[in-house]
Amino acid sequence: MAVIVKYIVVRNGEEKMTFATKKEADAYDKMLDIADELYEFLDNSKLKIDEDLMDDLSLMMAENRVELIPILKAGPKKKKAKKAEKKPEKKLGKKPDKKSEKKEAAPKKGKAKK
Repeated sequence: MAVIVKYIVVRNGEEKMTFATKKEADAYDKMLDIADELYEFLDNSKLKIDEDLMDDLSLMMAENRVELIPILKAGPKKKKAKKAEKKPEKKLGKKPDKKSEKKEAAPKKGKAKK
């Protein structure tokens, strides 16, 4: 006989999903918490949305939050592109690096001693 541990996510007395690991169950429970918050957000908006559609939308957004968060933050892809453009300018910068400054300084001191 085998002993199997199962983690069951229960919402409002209803079993939603069963998982083999606590980590997966916690992640799903967190996603449902986010979906509930999104549902309330949509319900409090001025939009007239059917309850079933609000439920579907809130679940979809919660399930895809990894892709949704950067969109809501105004797209970090643009920020990455700007950083990439700035890096070559720094390499071609006007300030000489410390090594070249030392090399230039050494010959000047030698000429002054003669």
